[in-house]
Amino acid sequence: MINKYRIQITKDRQMTVMNQTSGLDVDRLSHLEKVISEDIAAKRYWGARIIVARHGEIGLDATIGHADEAGERPVEDDSVFTLFSMSKGMTNTLALRAIELGQFSLATKVTDIIPEFGVGNNETITVLHLLNHTSGLPFTFKLKDEMPIDILEDMIRVTCETIQSVEKPGVTCNYSPMLNQLLLGEMLRRTDPKKRAFRDIMHEDLFEPLGMTSSAFGLRKDLKDRHLFPDFRGNSPMNHIGSSGHGENGAFREEFAEMPWVGAVSTAPDLHRLAEMLRNEGALDGARILSPAIVKKARQNHTGELPNQLYKMLGYKAGWEESPAYVGLGYILRGTKITNNLMGTQTSPETFGSYGAGSTIFWIDPELDMTFVCLTTGLLPGIPNIARFHRLADIAVSAAL
Repeated sequence: MINKYRIQITKDRQMTVMNQTSGLDVDRLSHLEKVISEDIAAKRYWGARIIVARHGEIGLDATIGHADEAGERPVEDDSVFTLFSMSKGMTNTLALRAIELGQFSLATKVTDIIPEFGVGNNETITVLHLLNHTSGLPFTFKLKDEMPIDILEDMIRVTCETIQSVEKPGVTCNYSPMLNQLLLGEMLRRTDPKKRAFRDIMHEDLFEPLGMTSSAFGLRKDLKDRHLFPDFRGNSPMNHIGSSGHGENGAFREEFAEMPWVGAVSTAPDLHRLAEMLRNEGALDGARILSPAIVKKARQNHTGELPNQLYKMLGYKAGWEESPAYVGLGYILRGTKITNNLMGTQTSPETFGSYGAGSTIFWIDPELDMTFVCLTTGLLPGIPNIARFHRLADIAVSAAL
């Protein structure tokens, strides 16, 4: 009789579990865990929480390293991470649901719902442009000194007062760190039949149905003790100011923060459930979030051969060949070209997912029927982060039998 699980426990009581009947080779999974451990030992980053699954069965469930460079607090199985831009994937998921429910469509203009945004080229920006990062809106904008970013109403007001599209929508693909999902979050709020706050919409329509009990927009009071406050290591382009203070980047400590582009917290097990819902084409354990039709449409390339201007610039500095952006409806894609990207070269072209600033990623490979979640501590800058997750993705896929 085969022993189903291979279990390792470290001196910090961190556990690695490998399932020998998951359709994933345990020796390759062990190698994946070893590579991450070696990176952490070399202080490339501080810790990691990773789950790899196939056919809905977890093959690797590992907790490695620490919350920060000091190494005094270990990452734990239920550690709560700040997700950064992975939050966009959650907001986008409910934007797709809103499309299916008729609240708006891909062709709906932002100004149809947020009329005060209607200045210049802004008047022609659609939901599609927000989802696939072709809105033409500026990469970022300078906020007023000491302005908190965690109050959605205030951020929308300032955006409508100051921001104009710098390019014609639909012409270029330029990753939007803030504005696209800020607007989508407000569109969700304004079209909600129940007139709920954004963070309540996310809780009641996504987290609660999927059993994501340790996920929230804003750092819920019951999650604070498990939260690993991010170590930016000088890799943050701005100070994320919170309305209650909390010091530098205090917005990530705000309990009631509503930041649709960056404000979610979660755990690896919760994100595994989100990824599994998408692998199952919109449903998990009887809860349907999206239809199979829109999940299939979302993982198609909706930016053609357009490069992502941000990653074009980063890749140029690294000497990488230019690549198409490969953006779907709210998710990044691996795409058909062999190139340097967050999901490696061995995943299938329709592999799709979401990621967050130098530290977090999840992806789903529909062809391999595989999901991958990795949350790390100690932010990496753009190119090293892409190279890190590229390498881990290639190793993970090599385990598929």
